[in-house]
Amino acid sequence: MKYMSLFESVTRARLKDCIMGEKVIFIVEEGEMGKAIGKHGANVKMLESMLKKSIRVIEFNNNITEFIGNLISPIRPKAIEAAEGGVVITANDMKTRGMLIGRDRKNVEQVKEIVGRYFGNIEIKVD
Repeated sequence: MKYMSLFESVTRARLKDCIMGEKVIFIVEEGEMGKAIGKHGANVKMLESMLKKSIRVIEFNNNITEFIGNLISPIRPKAIEAAEGGVVITANDMKTRGMLIGRDRKNVEQVKEIVGRYFGNIEIKVD
């Protein structure tokens, strides 16, 4: 809660959620990304120095495929498609596929956990 109020007071952006881990992940409401980052990333840099942790800012979207695209950014997959009971992310090549999955499936599991907070238990598959 303390991180959330600090984020909102520094950025003046509406915050949806905060996830603690190796990095602090802030999920902002739709249309609030520019405010949250600030000019030339000033707000992000200021928060990182105040918290002494690396942070990541992600914009929420009600469309699950758009939200997943925001989560995995800057990785650009070939396609993100909603399938029955889950989402399929199609990678461009093996390097992209490896970055999407991560060591010991860490990246795909983190995406699944964050998406699960808003859209329920959804299977995420990387092809």
